[in-house]
Amino acid sequence: MTPRRATPADLPATLALIQSAFAFMEGRIDPPSSMYRLTVEDLAQSEVWVIGAPPLSCIVLTPKTDALYLGKLAVAPPERGKGRARALIDHAATRARELALSALELQTRIELVENQRTFEAMGFVELARTAHEGYDRPTSITYRRPL
Repeated sequence: MTPRRATPADLPATLALIQSAFAFMEGRIDPPSSMYRLTVEDLAQSEVWVIGAPPLSCIVLTPKTDALYLGKLAVAPPERGKGRARALIDHAATRARELALSALELQTRIELVENQRTFEAMGFVELARTAHEGYDRPTSITYRRPL
């Protein structure tokens, strides 16, 4: 279960994976997921890692000033509970070290308490709560894990 860099040929299936894996959020989170605006072209401009062919799990990595941001972590529903998310996050930690970054950072929605528990179990700690534009209440939690 080794992550590999997604190829251009992987990207349509990767987008479909993200859409499938995030479908459970429909009607649960407000505002709706940015996944609805995500395109294959967006993924082509990103550092995307996958496990499986076709992809059964994926993560999008974005370097920031002092942390590697983990976005669109997705695991196909039948593949959950098999360590795929952990393998991708461990790989992200390796990439962060290669990029001389000192932490991993990610966000999850306030409503997704199961995600919060998962990330906390992997050593992430809450850094901040933020609101999407136009909202007067927190909608996301930012987590960080030092390396």
